[in-house]
Parts: sequence; C-alpha cells; structure tokens
Amino acid sequence: MKIALMDSGIGLLAATAAVRRLRPDADLILSLDPDGMPWGPRTPEDLTGRAVAVAEAAAAHRPDALIIGCNTATVHALPTLRARLEPALPVVGTVPAIKPAAAGGGPVAIWATPATTGSPYQRGLIEDFGGGATVTEVPCPGLAEAVEHADEAAIAASVAAAAALTPDDVTTVVLGCTHYELVAERIRAAVQHPGAPRLVLHGSAGAVAAQALRRIGALPDPGAPARGTLTVLLSGREGVLPAAALAYAEGRLLRSVTPAR
Repeated sequence: MKIALMDSGIGLLAATAAVRRLRPDADLILSLDPDGMPWGPRTPEDLTGRAVAVAEAAAAHRPDALIIGCNTATVHALPTLRARLEPALPVVGTVPAIKPAAAGGGPVAIWATPATTGSPYQRGLIEDFGGGATVTEVPCPGLAEAVEHADEAAIAASVAAAAALTPDDVTTVVLGCTHYELVAERIRAAVQHPGAPRLVLHGSAGAVAAQALRRIGALPDPGAPARGTLTVLLSGREGVLPAAALAYAEGRLLRSVTPAR
C-alpha cells in the first residue's frame, strides 16, 4: 500500500505521522514544493498550478491515495485535482474540524491563516457545521511560516499574539492550518487558563488519514510490521525531509522509516 501526501512544506507532517501510526506498513510518498512555497500568498490560479505539479509528481509513483495536507490548497485546488486524478487516484482534502469542535457545545475559536480567516470558505463551514456554538475566528499572521522554519522565537510570538485575540471563555480551539498541529501543545499552553477545564484542540490529521484508508478499502492496523518506506519529493526532485522537520515529534517519527530505493 502506498499513501502520498502533498503540501508546499512540512505542514503535511501531522497527517503523515497519523498515517504512519495507523498503517506502519504503508509506503509513504511526501511531495513538497520548496521552489514555490509559501502557497498562501499566491493567487488561486497560481496555487492550483503549483498544487497540480506537486500532485502529479506524487502520482508518478503510483500511490493508492493522495492526501492534500494543506487547508489552503484544499480550498483552491481540490476540485481541479479530483478532476485530473480521480477515479484512478482517490484525493482526500483537509478541512478544519469545525463540526466536531462545535459538537462539544462550548465557545470555539478557529485559529487560521489571515487569508483563511473571514474568508467565504471558512464562513461557509461555520454556517454549515457550527451549529449553535459561539465561534470566533482568530487570524494567526506568521505562525505557519514560523513553524515551517522551526523558528522558536517567531513561533512563541505568533502563538502569544493569537492567544491574546482568543476570548477567555473559549473551551475548544480548531487548528485551521496543518502547520499548527505541529505546535499544538504550545497553543494549548498559551490559551489554557489556570483552573479552567482542559482546553480541547481539534486538528484534522487523524480524520484525514482515516478517510484516506477508507477511500481505498483499507483498515487501520497499528500493529502491522513497520516495513513501510519513505520517498520525499522536493518540487518533483527526489530528496530528503527539510531539516526543520526534525524539530517536531511528527518529523522525528519518520527517521526510522526506510528510504525507498
């Protein structure tokens, strides 16, 4: 079994780690775009073009499923990628976990990139899946970039700035960018108030990994032999994970995965 994941950078690590935990026997193909990153500031048309190139580089390795490990790319490129690649290659997008977060009943904050915050896309998700929950959109300028480069000082500053915009009564935070899942506990520490119930964080990695397995009719098997291999593509060229990936537990998890030959 081969599972491919794509993103401009290391935001795909959270979903990659989730796939690895569910199926340690799966071969992993990670397709990144260092030549074109970051994707966020690009026009939808330009971003879609970059995403198609990255997806087709992954598809050349004949995976069984492709995960778009990026919320922004899902918003703009998912329809095009599905039109080009399905049904031969199932494509799974990443959507902020607003529905399960709202189901908890308490006030919810959605941490997202400035481009996504207040966008018709996110507002539509809130309207469709927010139920009766009070939802606050929190922009997080610079956080994804800081995580991408493992810049600890910039991460701390960006998290603190977003935490200051998060209402005190929030009980649940939706991590609306895949990069944020890599610093989830730092986000929890910044938002959690002393004496308050433990803050609930909702990422998308686990659900996306499980959906990819469902799309190909595979069951989770965490006890399977850890014989899966790893292929890393950098704007279509075979390479290795960026050094910044090893700053995170999700990246370090992949150090034990045998490189594909």
